[in-house]
Amino acid sequence: MFHAVWTALGGDLDDCSRVTLTTAGALPSAYPVTELASASMAAVALSIARLRAVGSGKPIEAVQVDRRLASIWFGTSLRPLGWQTPAMWDPVAGDYKAKDGWIRLHTNAPHHRLAAERVLGAQVDKASMAKAVAQWTTQALERAIVQAGGCAAHMNASGQWALHPQGRAVAQEPLVHLQRRAVPSNLVHPVDPSRPLAGINVLDLTRVLAGPIATRCLAAYGAQVLRIDSPDWNEPGIVPEVTPGKRLVRLDLRDPAALATVKRLLASADVIVHGYRADALENLGLGSVVRQQINPRLIDISLNAYGWTGPWRNRRGFDSLVQMSSGIADTGMQHAQADKPVPLPVQALDHATGYLMAAAAIIGITERLQSGTVLQARLSLARTAQLLQEYRSHTTNPDFAEETQADKAPAIEHTAWGDAQRIQWPVQIAGCPAWWALPAHELGSDTAQW
Repeated sequence: MFHAVWTALGGDLDDCSRVTLTTAGALPSAYPVTELASASMAAVALSIARLRAVGSGKPIEAVQVDRRLASIWFGTSLRPLGWQTPAMWDPVAGDYKAKDGWIRLHTNAPHHRLAAERVLGAQVDKASMAKAVAQWTTQALERAIVQAGGCAAHMNASGQWALHPQGRAVAQEPLVHLQRRAVPSNLVHPVDPSRPLAGINVLDLTRVLAGPIATRCLAAYGAQVLRIDSPDWNEPGIVPEVTPGKRLVRLDLRDPAALATVKRLLASADVIVHGYRADALENLGLGSVVRQQINPRLIDISLNAYGWTGPWRNRRGFDSLVQMSSGIADTGMQHAQADKPVPLPVQALDHATGYLMAAAAIIGITERLQSGTVLQARLSLARTAQLLQEYRSHTTNPDFAEETQADKAPAIEHTAWGDAQRIQWPVQIAGCPAWWALPAHELGSDTAQW
């Protein structure tokens, strides 16, 4: 799988010999989730090694990725000391049985819950929501909630998704859409071998979950990440997990003054990472052409849920919904001989796509330094799902060892909620440790400046 990932990023297949994957075992699943975890994090490791090689003029050094630690990071990395992170899911989010099958409601954002309740009525808990859902067919309810501005997905079998117009469109897409353009540049980025992304400014316009994972990874190697959220956005169960190393700002991009601030920041950014729906930045006046005019040397990394072509390219979506749509949850149910959807053991589509986004950004930084080429990369959760499904028959032995105290890094992170430890970083690059200059803290805590 790693060879497929690295070549999709434009990498040389010969470089793959520089990567060693260590430890045995795999997360229990119908799919090779541990293989996906280690492959996507190996792409980050090798892209960092390649950047260091270009900066030093030396050959690419060997790197290692611990498969087991990578699998743990695909769950959560933060281990609070004497406190608990908030619940990750809204009380009525989840899978429900309708008249003709299963459907998942994603209601974590308040406006997404309101959209579902405009269709189903206000519900106080899952039991009352289940009664409301049971009156509908899956496709009719999915359609009604999506039209109301909410997020839902009925469960397909993988064969059904392969015949679906969106499934067919995704199947024709590359894992990573890459576009390059030559821009005259005298930019010099001296590469510190111990902190290779130091001096790189990353503008982060992402939310749950893949985009924040990408920018957390970039911050781990020294990038200065500035994340922008709207005044009313929050994701309390996830913020402690994904915000170390970042400065966190709230701006309403519909406000002209705030938009002007973003454009000012964009002019001095090296990388933008965004996870808005395909048409959202265009509608805000920050489309691709505008971004290039503001900053011709900007490396542009973008994400959406359901792919960049096809009728659903602008549809709202999340990892758990894509698993339902694409047939992953149905295959899991069949594999486990269960009577309800069985998702992946972790949100692997989010995590893998996030690390591939980070790797694409690092490759873009390397190419700009090396040749003046500016990279644009687009990824989607649905296309990452297809990658995982292509390796269905390669599932490995699920003898996954449980987490131990020794898996925690010794450093204490003084987060805004209390002290915590992180799981040890899975990637080993000689003389280049991953670490975060800032602890995790609340959204909107910082000012809009680099």
